[in-house]
Amino acid sequence: MKIKNLFSRKPRVLSFELFPPKRDGNLEGLFQTVEELKKLGPDYISITYGAGGSTRDMTYDIAVRLKQVGMLPLMHFTCVGHSRAEIRQLLGKVKAAGIENLLALRGDPPKGETAFRPAPDGFRYANELVEFIRSQGFDFCLGVAGYPEGHSEAQSKEEDLLNLKRKVEAGGQFIVTQLFFDNRDYFGFVQKIQGLGITCPVQPGIWLLTDYAQIEKICHLAGAQYPQPLRERVEPVKDDKEKVAQVGVEYATEQCEGLLKNGAPGIHFYVMNKSRSVTAVLENLKAKGLMFH
Repeated sequence: MKIKNLFSRKPRVLSFELFPPKRDGNLEGLFQTVEELKKLGPDYISITYGAGGSTRDMTYDIAVRLKQVGMLPLMHFTCVGHSRAEIRQLLGKVKAAGIENLLALRGDPPKGETAFRPAPDGFRYANELVEFIRSQGFDFCLGVAGYPEGHSEAQSKEEDLLNLKRKVEAGGQFIVTQLFFDNRDYFGFVQKIQGLGITCPVQPGIWLLTDYAQIEKICHLAGAQYPQPLRERVEPVKDDKEKVAQVGVEYATEQCEGLLKNGAPGIHFYVMNKSRSVTAVLENLKAKGLMFH
């Protein structure tokens, strides 16, 4: 199943994002979470690629195993550290495994490096990767990333929107956004890209706040603002992990309600390899009559 077809068949697409376990590479714990997430009926599950391509093989292994347990995988695929020949070879391997959907990204620099450097004979930008995949005759369904608050490395928001247009024109078929906490950023972003002639679905990415210590780090990495209304709710309970998670559930529920009622084509949850908060958010939405099925 190609993800672009999900958007044309369903008014709301539900997806979760996982990352390969960093410490021990133990997939059993991750797949226990997958079994819990499966009960929530996601349309697809995406798997990230570690900085500098550090978890490339594990990302592939997880995607294959997701297929085996009856889930539709969206495998992140980056340019980092690969020549064109290596990318072509990897694409062939992914295709042979029956994986049909890729999220084409530039990727983060390897750990310890601050600037992105293309590999010799590699690519500098995600639009070049998308173009290359298409030029090699692969028929993957390709998603690309969008940044409602602008990419942190872009010279300006306008420049970032033009970069997104390049990715879509090269062959990107749906957009998954970076996390954000103010829905106005999402709707303003959608309006602007529609003004540029981009008509593909834009699935909003929602991060589930469960840990106070992560907020500043996540916002910094994502180039997202930590808005005052959220801050005012989190700061008084920051020393109580349970209460922080509860605020996270309430805030995400409100965000999702606003997004879905105003026409967003679904939600992509950054679940941080946990199922509890997203289960609570989906139960809250169901109680409000906002269903994904």
